Amino acid sequence: MNRQKAKGDRAELEAAELLTQLLGVPVRRRLGAGRQDDVGDLDGVPDHVVQVANWADTAAAARVKPREAEVQRSNAGAAYAATLVRFRGRIWRVVLTPEQWAAYLRMLAA
Repeated sequence: MNRQKAKGDRAELEAAELLTQLLGVPVRRRLGAGRQDDVGDLDGVPDHVVQVANWADTAAAARVKPREAEVQRSNAGAAYAATLVRFRGRIWRVVLTPEQWAAYLRMLAA
């Protein structure tokens, strides 16, 4: 296994553990990431596609990964997409495109 894949796998496990604690539902890594019909990195968050990024260049991750999550959201037929970006020190941030953020606001207003 190459180092980058191992780094990504560890981040996905860490993110799944974090979301399990925060949401109170079991969240786990999804198998088959990277396929053409990819539907996200994590499973268990209702009606969501969750992408995980653990890049040294966090700004690039914040630019690229939310767009990929949107494609995955469409593949999955889910209502929402979110990207968890891991920063040094085990700090996580959720990154959304403006359209993804607006989807949450529309849901709250309904």
